[in-house]
Amino acid sequence: MGAAGLLFLPKHAAADEMIDLGLPGGGGERPVTTAFPQKGKMILQRTRPPLLETPFEVFDQGVLTPNDRFFVRWHWANIPAQVDAGSFRLNIRGHVNATLSLSLADLVAMPTFEIVAVNQCSGNSRGLYVPRVPGAQWGNGAMSNARWTGVRLKDVLDRAGLKAGAISVRFSGLDEQVIEEAPHFMKSLSVDHARDGEVMIAYAMNGEQLPLVNGFPLRLIVPGWYSTYWVKMLNDIEVLDRPDDNFWMAKAYVIPDTPFAAVKPGETGYKTVPINRMLPRSFVTNLKSGARVKANAPLTLRGIAFGGDTGINKVDLSSDGGATWSPTQLESDEGKYSFRRWETSISPTPGDHQILVRCTNSNGEVQPMQTYWNPSGFMRNVIESISFSAA
Repeated sequence: MGAAGLLFLPKHAAADEMIDLGLPGGGGERPVTTAFPQKGKMILQRTRPPLLETPFEVFDQGVLTPNDRFFVRWHWANIPAQVDAGSFRLNIRGHVNATLSLSLADLVAMPTFEIVAVNQCSGNSRGLYVPRVPGAQWGNGAMSNARWTGVRLKDVLDRAGLKAGAISVRFSGLDEQVIEEAPHFMKSLSVDHARDGEVMIAYAMNGEQLPLVNGFPLRLIVPGWYSTYWVKMLNDIEVLDRPDDNFWMAKAYVIPDTPFAAVKPGETGYKTVPINRMLPRSFVTNLKSGARVKANAPLTLRGIAFGGDTGINKVDLSSDGGATWSPTQLESDEGKYSFRRWETSISPTPGDHQILVRCTNSNGEVQPMQTYWNPSGFMRNVIESISFSAA
């Protein structure tokens, strides 16, 4: 792996075109830009720090999201414009028997691990919540899927050796807060989760080195959990002998400790917990709402689904508002944390139609018919629908 560099853009990136995300209440117009190095056409949510949404049509092109269309989300704007792979080191320290400073060559020499997993922002689809909540007003494209290659975090931790009493493992990267008083971005996992054999440190995605804006040279991969834990430009791992109470665990990215993480707008006084596992979701990808199709003729519908923190049992469609459901055909399985394509064929009669798509994961968890609201706009997984007319 060689050095990777990125020229960050001025405050206002040039737009090639505009797209309307169709957010309730309007305000969904966004620039589509190709101005970011190592990136193709992306929906520009913010320039500094970079927030780039994957255009939804990309999800119809394959189960794996191309690296140049993979969504981007950073918390702080102070991101290194260049990282030298030769001098880079990953430090493992804290409540360990041996402090380590590993080069990329050291990591590449370790046993290789590979997994396909969806990376989804906690606030994916936030712009669709009613009433609207603060934060990036994402459409449905703050998610992507890749084949990650690297090493098991367990193998790295075992190499350092955990002391008795180790409780949690904290991760941070090369990005820095804009002002000194702001909290450095750090996330943590319990020791048991960190050593489960699936959490990994990736140095490649889809067979190529990570783009800089997606975390070059190393990124933590936490399959089945929201992307806030997937620390980019990972350079520091600290083993703690206590639960982690840093700002990004105790105050940011917390959800109501209620069924479905749901509260009513304006409600206060509820207990919160750190956000964690993802929920099942499914989408139609080859037909947009408002489309016109031929009546009484075969119409192929296809899309993607993922089970959240586990695999998919089934994906069903409904054309009568959820009164009855019909199964779809699931295509090849890239693993329980991956997108999975589904497909079916219908013959719509003349008139207007609405199709609902619903995923049931392998734990029996089903997408809900209603939207569960919370003040951060996290974890949306309501059943999605599209409307079209046939003539």
